[in-house]
Amino acid sequence: MKHVSFQGERGAYSEAASISFFGNEIDAVPCSTFADALKNTENGSSDYTVLPIENSLAGSVGESNDLLLSTKLHVVGEVYHRIHHCFIGNGSLEDVDTVYSHPQALGQCRQFIEENSLKTIPSYDTAGSVKIIKDLNKNSIACIASKNAAKIFDVPIIQEGIEDNTNNYTRFLIFSKEKNDKTKNSKTSIIFSVKHEAGALYQIINEFHQNKINLTKIESRPNKNTSWEYNFYVDFEGHQDDPSIRDMLKRLSTNSTFLKILGSYPVAKLD
Repeated sequence: MKHVSFQGERGAYSEAASISFFGNEIDAVPCSTFADALKNTENGSSDYTVLPIENSLAGSVGESNDLLLSTKLHVVGEVYHRIHHCFIGNGSLEDVDTVYSHPQALGQCRQFIEENSLKTIPSYDTAGSVKIIKDLNKNSIACIASKNAAKIFDVPIIQEGIEDNTNNYTRFLIFSKEKNDKTKNSKTSIIFSVKHEAGALYQIINEFHQNKINLTKIESRPNKNTSWEYNFYVDFEGHQDDPSIRDMLKRLSTNSTFLKILGSYPVAKLD
């Protein structure tokens, strides 16, 4: 049985993503933070960690992405998980004036929150917010979480499907101590930074163009060690052990001030 770490309580979307990727036969290891989840796998307390990286509505999960810079683990897989948000609480919709949830979930349900004039209180986890409102036991408070979380904590669902857009998916990455074997349909994730000079980023992007490598994502995030400098997060088609990609990564290393290869893994399908 695979031991899988994730941030949050049982019933969190990360647990659901873990089951989507590995199947039902997993030993779920809930953790209080993303960092703790990664540490569990780094020290051997779990076999894998599952982290949310980006959402189709709310964008990148900043804390997870920042941790990619320091983790020693390899990315070995990805999964897209459809997010169905539920409004959960003991009162009726008219009773509730305050809603708890993770900031990402609150952002994904902004229209519902505004229409019902709800005060928002961010919490550490969607499933954890169900636990919070159950302990507080007030009809005036509710939370946003999954149907499974409501079932686990035995709190009624007031309304289902409250996300702003039904096209609501979160992309999760799977981390392990071991690298992936080469597969035909692979994707590779890297992080790099460039010199603060004209044309530096163009030289990097041009390497992908010259080698006919398709970029599937590029995003910049602030470098927390140096003001007004950025790290670039890039996903591209192909495996790091492909000869052409291996040679290109060597050239990227000489043209960048920092390069980290997160891993290569099979491309996931969007269900």
